[in-house]
Amino acid sequence: MTSVIDIIEHFVARVGKCSSWLCFVLIFIISGDVMMRYIWSTSPNWLIELEWHIFSLIFLFGCSYALQKDKHVRVDVFYTKWSQKTKAWVNVIGTVVLLFPWCYIVIKTSSEYAINSFYMQEGSDQPGGLPARYIIKFSIVIGFVLLALQGLASILKNIKLIRS
Repeated sequence: MTSVIDIIEHFVARVGKCSSWLCFVLIFIISGDVMMRYIWSTSPNWLIELEWHIFSLIFLFGCSYALQKDKHVRVDVFYTKWSQKTKAWVNVIGTVVLLFPWCYIVIKTSSEYAINSFYMQEGSDQPGGLPARYIIKFSIVIGFVLLALQGLASILKNIKLIRS
């Protein structure tokens, strides 16, 4: 069980750290966009779309890393006062009851959208926008698969804690 946890967490950490570098890319692109607006009073549609695509990638690929590092949003009214084993039980139940169903719904739905988008060779509906919109739609699927994998690793870690 430990090796499965290590493999998943190593992979999620690598993806999360790589996605953090996209923040610098996004800063560079937004800075260029702002300069273009002030110098030439123009901003191409593809550049604006690229900004939100990169922001989406940061969020989609970084949320599983945030879950791994326990930096996700949690209401800690009662949680902080509980024992480690009680917290582990809450984490297992929360992951199974809330995270996994949500991941399943998003993966199933976005897979259909991404596949349809690929078959249609969907591009931007804006003139001069980015082609291949299916890439960002498949990224939704990948992001939620990573989140589900990290959820599995979290369950396994919490089960180990409960058994100890």
